[in-house]
Amino acid sequence: MTLMDTRVDDGYPTRITGTPERLPRVHPTVWGTEAEGPLDAATLAAHDAKGYTVIEGMLSPGEVQTYWQELVRLSSKEVAAGDERVITEARTGEVRSVFDVHETSELIAELVRDPRVLDRARQLLGSEVYVHQSRINYMPGFKGTGFYWHSDFETWHAEDGMPVPRAVSCSIALTDNYVFNGGLMVMPGSQRTFVQCAGETPEDNYRSSLKDQRVGVPGEDDIVALAAEHGIDQFTGAAGSALWFDSNIMHGSSNNITPYPRSNIFLVFNSVENPLREPFAASAPRPSFIAGRDSTPVTR
Repeated sequence: MTLMDTRVDDGYPTRITGTPERLPRVHPTVWGTEAEGPLDAATLAAHDAKGYTVIEGMLSPGEVQTYWQELVRLSSKEVAAGDERVITEARTGEVRSVFDVHETSELIAELVRDPRVLDRARQLLGSEVYVHQSRINYMPGFKGTGFYWHSDFETWHAEDGMPVPRAVSCSIALTDNYVFNGGLMVMPGSQRTFVQCAGETPEDNYRSSLKDQRVGVPGEDDIVALAAEHGIDQFTGAAGSALWFDSNIMHGSSNNITPYPRSNIFLVFNSVENPLREPFAASAPRPSFIAGRDSTPVTR
């Protein structure tokens, strides 16, 4: 299948040469029902409206400590040296993210299958699910670099070939999230608008975009318009809290200049009914450690 073939039925065109537009989303935010999982009808309705849900205390303090020790192990020089799955900060060279951790860590593989995680993912997507992406994110005190405003789905669609926004992310805090240490900001309700981005995707764009994304980000006018319409919420909470958010919600984070680090486990689930195709706006798909192409369902 060629790049041109995939664009024939592309409902979310992006990386365009003309003037970007804000397009209405034509697919649901919530695909499942109350009967299909642990989230009640009111929580599902709120998630449908806002595009995100916070689960306080999803992990116990003891579990947080166990996963924190695993996070330290996975970022150690002995484990991370020379591994392409390890992304470093452009300015300092320190570890920024480690990808594919559900394949390299049995602890995180167990977390993916944990009912507290898997059952919510299945319910929100209304189907069996597989892991599109997993990583651990580090934002150390004083020098942690944020992520500019973006929609994950825009990148996953353009560069990975995800057909529609039937994916959900789970960000599990391993450190306390304050309003001042670079916590994730989201625009509630913005998941209902797909923001086109301008510019052609460079070859092997992931090598630079995972450190500092320049292509696939919205224009300032679009950010202003979305913020005016939806406002901005910020994820705060104790270590062990989890933020579930839609793949198309506009989100970002600022730099962390406080002494308090902010780290998390990041799991992305995609519906098995939404498997990846060829990229919609790139010459070749990103590596499988960034975008899993095996849509075998996760089972316990």
